[in-house]
Amino acid sequence: MTEQPIAIDELLALDHYPECGGLALFAGTVRDHHQGLPVESLRYTAYAPLAEKRIAEIERQTRERFGLSYCRVAHRLGALRIGDVAIVCVARAAHRAEAFEACRYLVDEVKHQAPIWKEEFYTDGSSAYVQGCCIRPDSQPGDHSDSHPVEDQS
Repeated sequence: MTEQPIAIDELLALDHYPECGGLALFAGTVRDHHQGLPVESLRYTAYAPLAEKRIAEIERQTRERFGLSYCRVAHRLGALRIGDVAIVCVARAAHRAEAFEACRYLVDEVKHQAPIWKEEFYTDGSSAYVQGCCIRPDSQPGDHSDSHPVEDQS
């Protein structure tokens, strides 16, 4: 996790894994819209000690699950503009299929498990936190059984 631009070249570690024929890289960038609203910029915040611990554990699990020699995730914090790189995931495996699958798995697991919050700033001057994924391991995507709607008291 860093407040500086992500140095993708450092994550690739090209010379260190001659047994790997597959290298997958995903870079997520800030786009100019979300659910029909024009986005001007955004800010990522996190509980860094826990987020870094969770990301390291996700990397370890991914290496084991897909038989990877190497994988890394880097995530930005702080203010980002349209086009800035927000997250980078790299996976190196003997074959491309495992590298591709592992890279997607890394991104999805970070979104579901790391305590990182995204606040979007819109062109009309308003802002909102983007509803994230539930990070409870016993929940499935779309499962909101632990949330309670707020009733209107007026």
